[in-house]
Amino acid sequence: MTAAAPLRVVVASLAALLALVPVGYVVVSVVVVGPAAAIDLVWRPRVGELLVNTTVLVLATSSACIVLGTATAWITERTDLPGAPVWGALFAAPLAIPAFVNSYAWVSVLPGADGFVGALVVTTMSYFPFVHLPVAAVLRGSDRDHEDVARALGLSPRAAAVRVVLPALRPAIVGGALLVGLHLLAEFGALALLRYPTFTTAIYDQFQSTFAGPAAAMLASVLVVLCLVLLTADVALAGRARQARVGAGAARRRARTSLGAARAPALVAVGLLVAAALGVPLVSVARWMITGSSTTIDPAALAIATATSIGLGLVAAAVTTALTLPVAWLAIRRPGRFSRLVERTTHLGNALPGIVVALALVIVAIRVVPGLYQTTPLLITAYAILFMPLALVNLRAALLRVPPELEEAAHGLGSRPGAVLARVTVPLLARGAGAGAALVFLAVSTELTATLLLAPTGTATLATEFWGPAAAVSYGAAAPYALTMIVISVPAAFLLTRQVHAGAGP
Repeated sequence: MTAAAPLRVVVASLAALLALVPVGYVVVSVVVVGPAAAIDLVWRPRVGELLVNTTVLVLATSSACIVLGTATAWITERTDLPGAPVWGALFAAPLAIPAFVNSYAWVSVLPGADGFVGALVVTTMSYFPFVHLPVAAVLRGSDRDHEDVARALGLSPRAAAVRVVLPALRPAIVGGALLVGLHLLAEFGALALLRYPTFTTAIYDQFQSTFAGPAAAMLASVLVVLCLVLLTADVALAGRARQARVGAGAARRRARTSLGAARAPALVAVGLLVAAALGVPLVSVARWMITGSSTTIDPAALAIATATSIGLGLVAAAVTTALTLPVAWLAIRRPGRFSRLVERTTHLGNALPGIVVALALVIVAIRVVPGLYQTTPLLITAYAILFMPLALVNLRAALLRVPPELEEAAHGLGSRPGAVLARVTVPLLARGAGAGAALVFLAVSTELTATLLLAPTGTATLATEFWGPAAAVSYGAAAPYALTMIVISVPAAFLLTRQVHAGAGP
């Protein structure tokens, strides 16, 4: 172990401990309630209904996102679809539209688009890019010589894809599906509008009525269990095959698979998907702006909210990515029980609603560090807890493809650990770190519940300014903030697309 390794282990452990703060709050609340009362609160028909609703939505949306994300990645990276780079950018663009804005758009277009069907449509349209982006990155950066060898050994194109390509895609697919599932466990705004009750919406209702009541804590404890189930499934499904290689593969242009007679239907299909994922929310927001009877624009308030959202997003993205890098390094370079524990622990905060994370930090700040209460550092801490998995998934995938032999060679040539990190590891991780930071920025700039509770008095973001009038069905007044959220998120979504198309391979 190099001299820098202990420091990375310490930082990674601190990141895991930070993620455990809201979980600790939930555990302490359950202990205070007592086992008998806890069983009574959990063993109720209402909790069973919420469990079924949440589980069904997670399974259905994750499956739909896997199918759409993998299919769109394949068709843009491996076929002769006309305008494939443009379609690839459009498939990443839904990340610029918050799920709660998407839900308002669909409800305004189809007033009956609520319940399970509406929730499935909205969450799938919002989250399938989480699968599309990593799968597209792997497809673009993979060495297709392996497929050529399989074909030379007599395998058909389909058999080669199943036996060679799919195993290489599995970590990206599973990682993207994990992000989808964790987002769904914590999603509030979209599901509240669509009137689809889950644990998160029920927790919000409980906290509104009793602040830190035992019923809400017990519901949050079930969410923690569901998160552990997702993380266990991720470990079992992702596999442990080595993904790194020292060379970049053959540098020659690869022929794309011809769609032939399927080209026209494929164009229609991708066009309908883009219309559903982008057209509906953008047209709806434009209609609110033009025809909404409550449409008003306060330039000063809009400018302040925009600057605040951008500033918080940039700071949180930098802090979260830096905090997560040692976790990814420990998981890949020092695999074992401890590293797996640290890595999986950092995912726990993302499975809890923002309101639970916020209340946990409020209680800790008031009782332990009163000076932190209602400060920007406390809000940034909440963002880091909530969104570490967004950075971790991308950093982990990038580090998997960095051969450890390069770092070992640098050490053998006498380079110090810090120099190896700066001159070898970080440059090779730049694309993954950029993608992770962009995802964190997107999430922070549209985060709602934690911001409402933790932001310093007088702080207004685009999300909080949108939610007030939108919840009051003043769509016109909410439209300027929705449009601005989309506009400031576009560069980050574009950066994610650039990270994919900057991958190795012709």
